[in-house]
Amino acid sequence: MNRLKQTLKKCVAFGVTGIMLILAGCKSPAGFVSNDNEEYNARMEEARTTPFGAYPETIEYTLGKMTSVNNSNMPENDTYTDNAYTRYIKSVINVQNVDVFEANDSQYDTNVSMVISMGSLPDIMVVSSQDEVEQLVEAGLIEDLTESYNNCISDRIRKMYESYGDSLKDMVTYDGKIMALPETNITDGPNLVWLRKDWMDKLGLSEPHTIDDVVNIVKHFISEDPGNNGVDASGKPNTVGLAVDTDVTGECGYSSEFLLDIIFACFGAYPKQWIMNDDGEIVYGSVTDEAKEALSYINSLYNQGVIDNDFLLRTSTNICELIENGLCGSFFGPWWAPNNPLANAVSRNPDADWQPYLIATDSDGTTSYHSQNPCYKYVVVRKGYEHPEIAAKMISVMFDKVRFDCTDSEEFKNYYQLNVEPTARPLSINVDYNNALSICYRNIDATISGRKNPDSLELLERSFYDACSEYIKNANKTSTQWAAYMSRIKACSLIAQDNIKVVDSLYFKTTDTMKSHWWRLKAKEKEAYLKIISGEEDISYFDRFVKEWNEQGGQTITSEVSESMK
Repeated sequence: MNRLKQTLKKCVAFGVTGIMLILAGCKSPAGFVSNDNEEYNARMEEARTTPFGAYPETIEYTLGKMTSVNNSNMPENDTYTDNAYTRYIKSVINVQNVDVFEANDSQYDTNVSMVISMGSLPDIMVVSSQDEVEQLVEAGLIEDLTESYNNCISDRIRKMYESYGDSLKDMVTYDGKIMALPETNITDGPNLVWLRKDWMDKLGLSEPHTIDDVVNIVKHFISEDPGNNGVDASGKPNTVGLAVDTDVTGECGYSSEFLLDIIFACFGAYPKQWIMNDDGEIVYGSVTDEAKEALSYINSLYNQGVIDNDFLLRTSTNICELIENGLCGSFFGPWWAPNNPLANAVSRNPDADWQPYLIATDSDGTTSYHSQNPCYKYVVVRKGYEHPEIAAKMISVMFDKVRFDCTDSEEFKNYYQLNVEPTARPLSINVDYNNALSICYRNIDATISGRKNPDSLELLERSFYDACSEYIKNANKTSTQWAAYMSRIKACSLIAQDNIKVVDSLYFKTTDTMKSHWWRLKAKEKEAYLKIISGEEDISYFDRFVKEWNEQGGQTITSEVSESMK
């Protein structure tokens, strides 16, 4: 088998041909072996039909493996086929991955597209879109996982899935059959405004509650220079305004930094989202009257210098450098912003007191934000594979047993301390409760305050509790401890409040017209938004953009989305 693994790794370098040859020859390296022994057969049946039953012999499965840079931060000598996750999975259910290909980011998606087009899949792999699942279903290339889901998804994992309502199950059900196992994209809540409180204190400024408060604070940061950044040769302040990414707003996937969604929400606008308007119609949020009003306001902020006037030239790396070097004291970002870029900023300057604030978007003091796609990745199993239940069993082991039964595992604790990435797992996904952030925050907060026993925390919560406790107790705090406390306690306490409303994003698939026109319409949208914000075009240009957007496929796409939602 070692020779087989070496051969598999070599074949990756051969591209399509190598992958195809390996898949053709290795459909099931160690599948079911007939045995008349009654005990053996009973154990095999238990393994096939329960979440945690162990196979009587090691079952090897071929895997398309998503990886990451720096070996996913795993300890030295750990690999994608031999690490804390694979060893534990083998010890519990006795299965082992044999990676057909290992690739990260876009190269992984390219490899997935290749094996789909060849019609020759590894036994198990993760795909990155619902469209790919549909393609595989229509081609008859993947297994029906209904029985596997019913038998081998643990009760706790089932409750995690159910916390998203019917949305997750609906996304993987075709003609009444569950054809893939979804990951979960937990609710990140609204973006917060992150501000240099040490600068605010120096200037005697109160904490913000509205966007007007934020604008006032940023103006003072620039004009009064609490960071002592001075001016350039032309007399322009070196302190910049709100850091903004050229994407301007987020799409319907994971949360991102340096975006202006909260400002748009102040006007009831949700760009890049398919939402329901007041008339009960599905509309694309980038082309509404509310979006136009928001853009006009954002242009005024740009003209006042409240938004960094060089944002069109910035990369995300450059923005992070501004923050780390103390040249920027304000940006909108999610709860996890302390991990990146703020941990580096605080490490470089421990006096930089970055704090999060929740901004009201509505007149009644509540904060509205659009929901995210509840699932971005899907686990699929090759049609005809002898043990399709393995996928469900691994999900149950990784996201139930590891987290709730391995709280004393030094190996897994070490993984969290090393910030080992999720790509170290055989299945590079996450499964958790929809409100996992609030659950984690409340459990850690209760433990810190003495209302809960630390031994009752699950593995992830315990790792964050330990870091937060060290932050509270120690005079010499590390940036990692600071990041854990600021994200998991300070930021999450804000997004766990009751004065937050969710506007549902309704559509995450690709219509027929989108396949040929969407990339062009997205480029047109980005160009129009940037031109209006920067003043290259006045606000009347928005009407021209909307007209052309509709004429060039947008209206047809809107009709397709509406029809699919009936």
